[in-house]
Amino acid sequence: MANLNILLQNFIEYLQLEKNCSQYTIVNYEHDICEFFMFMNEQSIDSLNNVSYQDARLYLTKLYEKRYAKKSVARKISSLRSFFKFLLRETHVQSNPFSQVSLPKLEKRLPEFFYEEEMEILFQSIDTSTPAGLRDLAILELMYATGIRVSECSGIELTDLDEYNSVLLVRGKGNKERYVPFGHFAMQSLQNYINNGRNQLMKNQKHTYLFVNQKGTPLTARGIRYIFNKLIEKAGNSQHIHPHMIRHSFATHLLNNGADLRAVQELLGHSQLSSTQVYTHVTKEQLQKVYLAHHPRA
Repeated sequence: MANLNILLQNFIEYLQLEKNCSQYTIVNYEHDICEFFMFMNEQSIDSLNNVSYQDARLYLTKLYEKRYAKKSVARKISSLRSFFKFLLRETHVQSNPFSQVSLPKLEKRLPEFFYEEEMEILFQSIDTSTPAGLRDLAILELMYATGIRVSECSGIELTDLDEYNSVLLVRGKGNKERYVPFGHFAMQSLQNYINNGRNQLMKNQKHTYLFVNQKGTPLTARGIRYIFNKLIEKAGNSQHIHPHMIRHSFATHLLNNGADLRAVQELLGHSQLSSTQVYTHVTKEQLQKVYLAHHPRA
């Protein structure tokens, strides 16, 4: 088992240094591979080189028996496929037993988003008479203006804002950086928060993070989700909602209004165009509504 742990550590270093994966991704890889090591122990497989295609198929069956969601099963098999691919490259194994294992077909779920009228209700529901309210409006305006993730929002520092050019430096997944423009509404809310809200919330804390909590310390992604849930409750919306819907809304509204798909890909920080194309399904639904509403023989 010691040898397995050394190989796993080598793989993690490869993910960190060569693939530049995020810590979240690395933790998932490590968990999935360690789970497979336990399976190897149960099956008395003493070496990764002795893992066969039949063993890989058996492992897939075991995952289904544990009632994992299809998405989780697909991720675990994908993790092991990548692990063995790395081992094959480093000549630690002679074959990749997971290369031919079929991943479960995932249901294609359309991204949930807010309609423009619903976004307006959210904006109007925020009480901006308090420093916290100014902060909450600035968060919502900036997330909707840029389509950034909650984790990206929590990591913004004051120096990341270029107020003169209305551009934000965003540090995304795998520490990849991108510049995203934002508009007048976001700029106005940010300036109001920085000038009239942030200093009061900071108390005696000293740091450069843009968004802070009531104690003056940097606001975490979890803290932003909590704020968002409170906004939803206040706006009187009872459906199941998550902050990522702001990002979905950003992409959907851009495409509905004629934005180029590749431009939206850049703004979202997607490395693959296929990740952005999911939003075209939503816009096709919008186009159908327009067609049915306006075509004389629809």
